[in-house]
Amino acid sequence: MQLLCLFWRKLFCALFTMILALFGIITIVESIPDRCDGIEFDAITPDEQGKQLFFKDGFLWKGFRGPAQRVAESFSGIGHVDAAFRMHREDRTEDHDHVYLFQDEMVFRYFNQTLQDGFPKKVEQEFPGVPCHLDAAVECPKGECSADSVLFFKGSEVHHYDVATQTVKKKEWPEVPPCTSVLRWMEHYYCFQGNNFTRFHPVTGLVVGAYPKDARAYFMTCPNFGHGSGDHKLPLCSEVKLDAITSDDAGKTYFFTGPSYMRLDTSRDGKHAFPVTRMWPEVAGGVDAVFSYQDKMYFIKGDQVFIYLSGAHYSLIEGYPKTLQEELGVQGPVDAAFACPGDHTAHIIQGDQMKDVDLSATPRTVTKATTLRHAKVDSALCGPDGLKLFVGSSYYEYTATSELGAGQVERMPSPITPSMMACRRD
Repeated sequence: MQLLCLFWRKLFCALFTMILALFGIITIVESIPDRCDGIEFDAITPDEQGKQLFFKDGFLWKGFRGPAQRVAESFSGIGHVDAAFRMHREDRTEDHDHVYLFQDEMVFRYFNQTLQDGFPKKVEQEFPGVPCHLDAAVECPKGECSADSVLFFKGSEVHHYDVATQTVKKKEWPEVPPCTSVLRWMEHYYCFQGNNFTRFHPVTGLVVGAYPKDARAYFMTCPNFGHGSGDHKLPLCSEVKLDAITSDDAGKTYFFTGPSYMRLDTSRDGKHAFPVTRMWPEVAGGVDAVFSYQDKMYFIKGDQVFIYLSGAHYSLIEGYPKTLQEELGVQGPVDAAFACPGDHTAHIIQGDQMKDVDLSATPRTVTKATTLRHAKVDSALCGPDGLKLFVGSSYYEYTATSELGAGQVERMPSPITPSMMACRRD
């Protein structure tokens, strides 16, 4: 009898509260979720500017920091979101960079948070052969997949959708857990389940490394959670020193400092430092110099040279590392190195000396030596817009290697700025 009375009392209180709220006498405050509580996201996608959007129920977070807000404040016409992705299709500007949000049987398409004409549509209308009530979705650009594609996840199945041919291939990846959301970030793919994530290969579904990991330590700012602890501060720009910098043939630009590297050409994803071993596992503890030539990236560390084939993922060429003498015909140590696009010469800098090595010759030997006007160079980068030599927290700009000699006109240094690197002004 006591339990029955308690039940009716709670029911009466709930009904009475709803009536008061209906007439505006009181306001019911809805609980706003906190992603640091270890919640499970419904969907994740970047927007047109590259800011990551995290969805949960009727709320979303913009970026890796900050509180939740209502989905309806940014995306009209939709409540909860089951799956989301940003289309990558550079040959069709009417589709490229549009954000697709999925809800039950429907798909909504937005650009700059504006719902596009003709939407929402049935999922099968926009993506023939793709099931509705999806768990997750993620874009996969050509080069990372064989063609511009979208990966749709439902249960244990992955539906690989070719956006040009509108064909679907169904796969099952036993190493990848059922995903409630999927994120492509910095050309890597992450399956989220609960508050954990697993990194996987978008073509094979292979998982390499120790997973799952807690998302709160990597993808958001949470107290007492590793990368997300909020204690990390960017270095002052006046304290930045580059050990190496290079751009490969695909236009990817990296700089290296200590055991870390940073990708500079993916500004839409933000500037983030990672261990060098994350991308090049055989190179541990930092590098002395790096340069790119044709489809290869050369890492110089001590008296060894590591050569990687460039691509969506780098792979060490069999037989490497080799000695500096064997590969480039010079003795170490090396302070900096660079090769200009379309040229077959590697410029090796040691102290105030620059040695030119013909990369098209076998065996490779020094063909020219130049005394530089700089007593010490930390790193160098040559590209279509000229040549930069980095010395401490400054750099010097030249239009050609012929201007580097000791007798040439002196150039004034320019400071490294926050727009160039992840650093803060003094």
